[in-house]
Amino acid sequence: MTDRLRQHLFALVGDRHPASSPQGLRDTEHYLIEQFRSIGLEVAIHAFDALGATYRNVIATRPAGGQVPPESPPLLIAAHYDTVPHSPGADDNASSLAVMLEAARSVGRTPLRRPVQYIAFCLEEEDLLGSLAYVAHLRAARREIHGAIVLECVGYATSEEGSQQAPPGLPVAVPSIGDFVGIVGNQASAELVATIEGCAKSRVPDLKTLSLVVPGQGELFPDTRRSDHAAFWQYGYPAVMLTDTANFRNPHYHQPTDVIETLNLEFMDKVTRLLVATVESLSALV
Repeated sequence: MTDRLRQHLFALVGDRHPASSPQGLRDTEHYLIEQFRSIGLEVAIHAFDALGATYRNVIATRPAGGQVPPESPPLLIAAHYDTVPHSPGADDNASSLAVMLEAARSVGRTPLRRPVQYIAFCLEEEDLLGSLAYVAHLRAARREIHGAIVLECVGYATSEEGSQQAPPGLPVAVPSIGDFVGIVGNQASAELVATIEGCAKSRVPDLKTLSLVVPGQGELFPDTRRSDHAAFWQYGYPAVMLTDTANFRNPHYHQPTDVIETLNLEFMDKVTRLLVATVESLSALV
């Protein structure tokens, strides 16, 4: 699995910002569409207007089985595909795109009791504009979801003492070694957090986790809102963020040094296995 993750990373890593590298943004969109279609997923585009132009979220769907009602709320797996200007964005967020693609491939044609949608959001780095546009569309159409799992920086891990910092004021003890994945939800998504944590313990016991459930929409802890899951919280949908904690661990966050060589592929492999186990637990016909 690590070889395929590496292949995705080599295709994805590079400046992907609408101002500093619009072509990089378009190339990434095309790569994602191509990869989703190559594993048999149905691909659709959600276009939205922002920053004086039109941008696109990529949505790939694995339908539910034939005996399942077509209106069954889908499980959403998401990650953003843009970067800040002039950063290659290996951890932020090519790592998450690679994990999402490999998880989608690994789930394969497993019979599902609900649809699973894999969404690549654009303009996360511009105040979540892509996810906010998409979730507003869901709410306006009165569409329900089973829940959303948002991947945000999942490729940096180290066994070095003192490598992990803690956001101020968190009501949980944060380890001083940055070798775990954070599972961050709010009260509306507490059950989803518990499911992911259970899948980690039973299916990927070698992956350390740290779970946090915040009240409301995370207003008391702004650092828990810094990805596309917050768009779902804003509109009342259950959503969880999986993260390596970004700048609280990774010194290359939002820097030109956020390159492939800094990533931990074994850690990414574990996160992929956790995501596969969670999708199967929540959606597979067993």
